[in-house]
Amino acid sequence: MAKLHYIPYIQNQMVLFPQRIDEDIAENDPVRILNHIVEHLDLTRVKKLYREKGRSPYHPKMMLKVILYAYMNNIYSCRKIEKLLRRDIHFIWLSGSAKPDFITVNRFRNRLKDEINSIFTQVVLMLCEYGMVTLDVEYIDGTKIESKANGYTFVWRKTTERSREKLLKKISALLEQIDGDIAGESILPENEADITPEMLSALSDRLNKSLASVPEPVGKESTAAFKEKQKQIKELDRQKDKLEEYNRKLATLGNRNSYSKTDKDSAFMHMKEDAMRNGQTKPEYNLQTSTENQFITDFAFYPNPADTLTMPSFLASFKEKYGHFASAIIADSGYGSEENYRYMEENDMEAYVKYNHFHIEHRMHHTPNPFSAEGMYYNKEKDFYVCPMGQHMEWTGTKHGKTDSGYITESAR
Repeated sequence: MAKLHYIPYIQNQMVLFPQRIDEDIAENDPVRILNHIVEHLDLTRVKKLYREKGRSPYHPKMMLKVILYAYMNNIYSCRKIEKLLRRDIHFIWLSGSAKPDFITVNRFRNRLKDEINSIFTQVVLMLCEYGMVTLDVEYIDGTKIESKANGYTFVWRKTTERSREKLLKKISALLEQIDGDIAGESILPENEADITPEMLSALSDRLNKSLASVPEPVGKESTAAFKEKQKQIKELDRQKDKLEEYNRKLATLGNRNSYSKTDKDSAFMHMKEDAMRNGQTKPEYNLQTSTENQFITDFAFYPNPADTLTMPSFLASFKEKYGHFASAIIADSGYGSEENYRYMEENDMEAYVKYNHFHIEHRMHHTPNPFSAEGMYYNKEKDFYVCPMGQHMEWTGTKHGKTDSGYITESAR
């Protein structure tokens, strides 16, 4: 009977010449592609984020490789990355056996936020050099990404504006109650819109000084009147703080209609996948991306839920990155608008973008409204429409409108 032999197993074997770690990593492994790309990046701007004094930091090139490879494998936790730097052969090879802790990883990630666009642009330009993209075509689409913000800490523009208007009326009524003779002059502004926190703060200081110069009240009526004035000044200070809060909220809103207190960059939008079917809104971002040959060539986040309003600025961001506009733009009907078509025409871009009513008009049972401009017969030579009653409708003037983005539209009437 043959004797059973095992492959030698020595757990703590001493090796005179240790083997290289990358010998166990395949030549076509994605980690090698990532390593090659990062090695050819210009990280001068990233290096400027470090101080010359203090403890020597880990090399930013090594840290960037670790972060990107973790993201490639859907790993976003800094603590998990710290563990993998001790266990995973790919992470050990990328880091050169360095072992930064989770705090260092998180600090580097936060430091890198402002340089992500620069690094992304370099990678796309590298793809262009290799002939994988031409940067002459943009396939544009958008999607909603839910924010990690608390959904119950929202701030709405209309609510804030209404509350601010009510507060200004309260302040005006309070200023009418306060005797102007305390300050020696009238304290009520001509318009409620002229009331500002700075004005109220200066007014409160003047009233306090004037009240301090008043002799000590004698008698119940004088003491009660004196205390009433003090109470009014305290109420004025409280309403001044409230007005400052409303002004800060409106400044944070900017052109948006809402934002979350725990993530002020997000806005409340309707989810595409609404499981409850109740039209619930959640704090989200509108992510716009452009692709070519299945590579992402540009991206941008917008707090606006409508794709239509994002197109001009998104096309401009492409030019900022690469120095020119794409010659052809392909997008769905969500981007079809007069403003977008004119913008692409003025910048010599060939548009393959459906207008927003394209799919409705091409439905099998769609019947156009005979009294709308689209449903009437148009005589191009003599420039008039024919209504369903057979009457000729000629141009009488131009109607102007304004979109949410500020674009002025023109239509015949």
